[in-house]
Amino acid sequence: MTAADKPTTDDRYLAVTHEVENQPTELEGFDLFASDAALREGVARHGASWAEGDLGVFGKLAGSADYLELGDLANRHQPELWTHDRFGHRVDLVKFHPAYHTLMRTAIERGMHASPWTEPRAGAHVARAAHTYMQSQVEAGHGCPITMTFAALPTLRVEPALAKLWEPKITARHYDPRNVPTSEKAGVTIGMAMTEKQGGSDVRSNSTRAIPLGQTPEGDAYELVGHKFFVSAPMCDAFLVLGQAPGGLTCFLLPRFRPDGSRNPIQIQRLKRKMGNASNASCETDLRGALAWRVGPEGRGVRTIIEMVAMTRFDCMVGSSAGMRMAVAQALHHCRGRSAFGKRLTDQPLMQNVLADLVLEHEAALALALRVASALDRRDVAHEDHLVRLCTAVGKYWICKRGPQHSAEAMECIGGSGVMEDSMMPRLFRESPVNAIWEGSGNVQCLDVLRAMGKTPGVVDAFFAEVGAAKGGHASLDRFAASLREAFGDHSDLEYRARDLVDRMALALQASLLVRHAPAHLADAFCRSRLDQGGAHHYGALPRGVDCAALIARATPDVP
Repeated sequence: MTAADKPTTDDRYLAVTHEVENQPTELEGFDLFASDAALREGVARHGASWAEGDLGVFGKLAGSADYLELGDLANRHQPELWTHDRFGHRVDLVKFHPAYHTLMRTAIERGMHASPWTEPRAGAHVARAAHTYMQSQVEAGHGCPITMTFAALPTLRVEPALAKLWEPKITARHYDPRNVPTSEKAGVTIGMAMTEKQGGSDVRSNSTRAIPLGQTPEGDAYELVGHKFFVSAPMCDAFLVLGQAPGGLTCFLLPRFRPDGSRNPIQIQRLKRKMGNASNASCETDLRGALAWRVGPEGRGVRTIIEMVAMTRFDCMVGSSAGMRMAVAQALHHCRGRSAFGKRLTDQPLMQNVLADLVLEHEAALALALRVASALDRRDVAHEDHLVRLCTAVGKYWICKRGPQHSAEAMECIGGSGVMEDSMMPRLFRESPVNAIWEGSGNVQCLDVLRAMGKTPGVVDAFFAEVGAAKGGHASLDRFAASLREAFGDHSDLEYRARDLVDRMALALQASLLVRHAPAHLADAFCRSRLDQGGAHHYGALPRGVDCAALIARATPDVP
């Protein structure tokens, strides 16, 4: 035995048991924009090429190891409620980890809370959606106050006096998390408090009373007495709420501090213990004579706040598309770096089938989300406005509904390591059902589709015109669209059949977008798997002839 063959002291006592091999690296240090062909193409397609420079810079930041770690820290160290200070004074303060504040600050400084309102131009909503989509891949929970601040402005503009006071600070690219009066801040955030214990989505059953106080410089003032079972982001500076005024259910702006700097009696009872969305504080709150100002006429609360709800529903589409992208990126990266049975996982035919199917789902989700963003940019055109009205509900329902199965399958691609809490996958999985419930569950969205079709018949024509723009591009889509049009002619049991109808609407719209804009092999795979095989299916059941390798190569993140 030579000296080289002799065991070391550690080997002799079995201290060295193995070497780590056949394990992928952490997915970090990559460019979220450059590595996402579907995003780059969508941004260019919908008139936001002017934003590519900023998106590229942000894509590098968002994919960096340090920035990705912020998402983990914000969720690992969850918000804490302090109802009183150590001297016994009521403070109703929610404290967050510094990582949460860094994410909030970055989102606001980059205009994700207001850029389409402050810098309206062609592609403004698309550019903002692209930024939000990349930010959401890092961490979803802090997106709640960002989304609500973004969505509040169109509703607040119903009252010019209030908008004049609040809009400059709402749109400012300045994040100030201090628990101080608005007068001491350069920038503010807006939350929402609609639902109550007895009603949930049925906000007309709200019992919170709104007692008129008279005219003030800010507008018509009221005193709110009641409870809110779900207040989103309680550290926001003001909230849009619904309450029962003498004239019926009405929308109000409720600040955390009164104009004189005193605390408004908005008392947090407890923080919600949620399965997902852990970094974001949600709470139950009592309103004990809290000062608020009316937004819109008495009795028109739902109609007044509906524009805000539509914007938050749109962001649910963007957020779920982002979750799909990060989930499939994690799966692709893992499978590229791991082998089994003598071959890399990405070279195994059955795994290719699964991965390619996950890629298709993400591409279709993002295509639909960006199409609605483009329609938001052009609402002065009747066709686009109709698409916003109808397809926001269609897309919110379908994309958010598909999220949980998508993240679960991506986790299965990774295997046991994907279930471990030191991986991003459990957080993505826990987050995946949230958007399907937030801002109206699946049934609410489907009923909203029926309501839109009943109140504004032009939305149906706009929908079929949009789908029909791809006519002749794929035989499967042509057959599917014709069958769907026939289904629209049957008005029996319409509410009972609503989910089936909206499922098919979403698939037709996604297929049309992919046939028109995506690579031919991708559109063909989507149409044959979703339209010919009965729509929703288990991932990994793609038909023969799909170029799985090309789909995988297109979507795999480029890690240096």
